[in-house]
Amino acid sequence: MSNLLWKTLVLSPVVLGVTVLVSARAMATKVPASSEGIKTKVSQAEVPIASSASIFIQTEQPKVNRQLVAQNTDENKVLEEVNRYSSEGKNQNSLSQVTSVSQFSDVQPTDWAFQALQSLVERYGCIAGYPNSTYRGNRALTRYEFAAGLNACLDRVNELIATATADLVTKQDLATLQRLQEEFSAELATLRGRVDAVEARTAELEANQFSTTTKLVGEAIFAVTDVFGGNTGDANTTVFQDRVRLDFQTSFTGKDVLHTRLAAGNAQAFSQVDNGGLPIDTAEGTQTFQVGTTSNNSVIVDWLAYYVPIGPAQVYLAATGGIHSDYAATNNPYFEDYDGGNGALSTFASESPIYRIGGGAGAALTLPFGSGGSVFKPSSLTIGYLASNANNPGGNQGLLQGNYAALGQLNFSVGDRLAIAATYVHGYHGAGGGNLFDAGSGLAGTNRVVGTGQANTLNALNASSSNSYGISAAFRPSDKLSISGFVSYHDVTGFGAGDDYEAWSYGVGIALPDFGKQGNVLGIFAGAEPYSFNRTGLAPNLAGNDIPYHFEGFYKYRVSDNISITPGVIWLTSPGQNSRNDDAIIGTLRTTFTF
Repeated sequence: MSNLLWKTLVLSPVVLGVTVLVSARAMATKVPASSEGIKTKVSQAEVPIASSASIFIQTEQPKVNRQLVAQNTDENKVLEEVNRYSSEGKNQNSLSQVTSVSQFSDVQPTDWAFQALQSLVERYGCIAGYPNSTYRGNRALTRYEFAAGLNACLDRVNELIATATADLVTKQDLATLQRLQEEFSAELATLRGRVDAVEARTAELEANQFSTTTKLVGEAIFAVTDVFGGNTGDANTTVFQDRVRLDFQTSFTGKDVLHTRLAAGNAQAFSQVDNGGLPIDTAEGTQTFQVGTTSNNSVIVDWLAYYVPIGPAQVYLAATGGIHSDYAATNNPYFEDYDGGNGALSTFASESPIYRIGGGAGAALTLPFGSGGSVFKPSSLTIGYLASNANNPGGNQGLLQGNYAALGQLNFSVGDRLAIAATYVHGYHGAGGGNLFDAGSGLAGTNRVVGTGQANTLNALNASSSNSYGISAAFRPSDKLSISGFVSYHDVTGFGAGDDYEAWSYGVGIALPDFGKQGNVLGIFAGAEPYSFNRTGLAPNLAGNDIPYHFEGFYKYRVSDNISITPGVIWLTSPGQNSRNDDAIIGTLRTTFTF
């Protein structure tokens, strides 16, 4: 009995090292970590470049299906215990099979088990260490961990026998191993049975998977919303609206990603009415789920874009549905969610209106600059070009002769708490009317996503150009507080008499992440949607010269990893730039499902 005990003690220090080999022995490698998830638009191959251009941008993505793990809770715990050691240090380079005890930095010749460990390494070669060249022989282990290590050593002994090296294994060793195997037969049988079951389920999923290169990321938004206040409140009723996005994300190299996104919805913005009962020509209060779809749940391809790194640069190519915030950092964390259902309620609070000028098809490039030691090391230069009617071969259309918007932006990240961006956008808007903040609806388009009619309406007879300048910043004094804001100025030059005008916009937001619970966000935003004073030649109801202030508050409550509920309120003062118009108050209860 004492001899067996000694043999057991001799073998026990090796078990921790052997468990690293369990993955090679098919003991636990095919069990995915139960908390593993996808991020966000989260890894570079899955996220628009804008999310990595700023350290502040927070996105939330659906987690991978968790049904790969065993359904029994106790079974999960056992497999996780075994897998914890085999996967430790997975982000480091693995340490291969050791051939000498001297390769372990924490094993000394004076250790009581040094000779036994040296004998096991030299005679059997069934010991491996952790990725940082340590053995950690003084750590406690469970019976299951010991059984896993014992099984790996038994496999190694069988290999030695099969390769005619049985002289290395003495009869005494075999007797000891046999008794140990009998002692732990129940644990070994349990482990093998559970791993076999997991392997069978994994094989079934792999055989029926949708694609080896493509994954599906989806979002569904259900929203109950209404608007109150004077004539506007009387002209609208409570509505229940929806929008669904299905994004097929395909990677060919592991670093690139092709987004093919389908969208359908029936959401539309509220109509606002002035004090005389006439409609107000404005996009104030437009909510994010009310853009990018039709109003009858028709399915459209609303975004087709490709992200690929080329050297140190990140390249963005859009075939349709591209907008500037796809590739440029907006510096508006917790409010920006790419018009998704986990950020601010309104298009105004989600990002600076400067990114809403133009859109469609085109390309962009983000090039980092700076060297080690500089506070500007993560900084970058972003340039992009999007054409609104790139697919139209008609006159004054196409990629180069139709409506377009060219962006240049300098991004500066100071430490890990402050990000600043300086943005310039030059736009060309052809004759036929349209809007400045059209997000790419193009020539004669009626779409507008933010701002008043005075700031949006372009001359219907003459072409015009615009030069827009913006500054955005985000400051994170702590992990529980984020402050962000922007200012934008827009100078529109018409090619006809009296077509020139200027527009302004600004806003600031305060976000409290993990407020009340991890994953929750409390957000408050205030500012002025794009407005323009003293414009001539417009309809009488577009003659107001008051600043249209926008106040917004929302609380995103995270029900689970895949469901969030966001109640919120939007308060609009002086709609249509006219203080005589009654304030409008929009109340929304938004439920977002991500998968």
